[in-house]
Amino acid sequence: MSKLPLPDLGHYLREQRESAQLSLRQLADMAGISNPYLSQIERGLKRPSAEILQQIAKGLQVSAESLYVRAGILDERDDTVVPAAAPDVLTAIAADPGLTDRQRGVLVEIYQSFVGADAGTARHVAPTGATTPTKES
Repeated sequence: MSKLPLPDLGHYLREQRESAQLSLRQLADMAGISNPYLSQIERGLKRPSAEILQQIAKGLQVSAESLYVRAGILDERDDTVVPAAAPDVLTAIAADPGLTDRQRGVLVEIYQSFVGADAGTARHVAPTGATTPTKES
């Protein structure tokens, strides 16, 4: 039986709140939620939305991403691994009928600027929507 991430999230939130020397009431006010709701989150009884987690993160001055991971909303990132999703992103851009050819090209360029092109090889999105590798000059 798998362990739910909620108790871990609640325990983590309580530790962070206490370490920031905030009372339950203070953090609830900062996050714009009720004291009982925050208490239920800390005890693992309630699953907060991503928006509530973001507000709590802001109040605790911690990363919202760390709370999302603990809540099971996001998987933990491993920055040492090259993202395997790159071809899927490029395929999705190429297949989106709502994009013009120019928009596809710009999106591919922006995406590759963030993740890097493979050893000087860029992907060109053809007007048909297929991605084809081309050598950059």
